[in-house]
Amino acid sequence: MKYDTIIIGGGPAGLTAGIYLSRAKMKVLILDTGIAGGQMVLTHEIANYPGYESISGFMLATNMQNQAKKHGCEIKTNVRIESYELEGDSKKVVLTNGDTFEARSVILSTGGRSREIGAKGENDFAGRGISYCATCDGDFFQDREIIVVGGGNSALEEAVSLTTYASKVTIVHMLDDWQAFESAIKEMEENPKIDYIMNTKITEFVGEQGLNHVVLENIKTGDKENMKIEGVFIFIGYVPNTEVFEGIVDLNKWGEIVTNEKFETSLKGVYAAGDNIHKSFRQVTTAVGDGTNAALYTLEYLNS
Repeated sequence: MKYDTIIIGGGPAGLTAGIYLSRAKMKVLILDTGIAGGQMVLTHEIANYPGYESISGFMLATNMQNQAKKHGCEIKTNVRIESYELEGDSKKVVLTNGDTFEARSVILSTGGRSREIGAKGENDFAGRGISYCATCDGDFFQDREIIVVGGGNSALEEAVSLTTYASKVTIVHMLDDWQAFESAIKEMEENPKIDYIMNTKITEFVGEQGLNHVVLENIKTGDKENMKIEGVFIFIGYVPNTEVFEGIVDLNKWGEIVTNEKFETSLKGVYAAGDNIHKSFRQVTTAVGDGTNAALYTLEYLNS
């Protein structure tokens, strides 16, 4: 089973790369350990993707997948990968069932995930009251009260940005001081729509069809209380899905894949795109752009 390119990860970056390369008549295989679409599948509604006033993340992922298949891209989901051999001119990916795929080039687009707080019910309400992206979901909470979890620059800055939509933002932070720049703290404190609770964590998310309330626990006293809320935004860090590539390609101190301006990794013929590389912004549109660039540079490499 030999291909021109194997793409590891079928999120928006991987699917876009698959569309471009298969349209260029390359033989392309996308391997994904879950379902195609990546994190956008978890997004109930996407309202900032060009060409769509509003579309569900699942439907956008389905459209991308169908488009890639239409041009001949092969997609295998829910696979379990045993090992990677990415050095040399022939790259190999071996599955746990023994299937081995070879290609002249590889694109790593395994994406990433927002760091979770690990509270009960968090996975149940992801996309149904819990969000990890203010830009994506802020306008769904117009004139409603919400919670922001975190105490770093991202949490405080996103809390301020969310006041554009929300009637009130309550920041819940586990520590008794902020891990943010003074400028971010000052801007947050001067915003009349923002309140905050220190030394506190969310221990449970509760609701039926959507989030209804959270259980707050004071870390110092152990006291608990219920807070009625329909929206919680969590900003406590980001984790790239790159653990399996340690020792294979160069990663930075945050675990992100190091690439140059051509989206090349430290290995010849191996490229990376999407939320697993070092970048400032993580959106569906930026992932699509990464996938486009990685595909075109891969095509340039294959043709050379």
